[in-house]
Amino acid sequence: MKRLALIICVLFLAVGLVYAKDYEMTKKAGDYTVQVTIDKNPPVTGNNNVAVGIKDGAGKDVTDAAVAIDYGMPAMPGMPAMNYKTDTTLKGKRYAATLNFSMSGPWSVAVKITHGGKTQSVKLNVDVK
Repeated sequence: MKRLALIICVLFLAVGLVYAKDYEMTKKAGDYTVQVTIDKNPPVTGNNNVAVGIKDGAGKDVTDAAVAIDYGMPAMPGMPAMNYKTDTTLKGKRYAATLNFSMSGPWSVAVKITHGGKTQSVKLNVDVK
């Protein structure tokens, strides 16, 4: 009976890991509401797919902006700072990109939105495993 209970617990744990929710964060940038989604939670070393959804003050999707993502890790003893930049492509109503985290640890991510001649930025921190 204990063995059956253990098997059931392991199955529930495995199913929970398979259906784990994406890393998701919503922030304001001026009049925009920006939703950033990373396909892995927590983000991992290597490639991570990112989607950025932008809504204006009226709640309408913004699909005519230039969106770039700057990400990096601060300098540590024996290691210089790492800084990367990637542009996004519009897929449907969201902007998509791939971030390649070269090592685990704390990373800062800045989503820069240029629309109507103005640039707004959203910053977030992720802990890469």
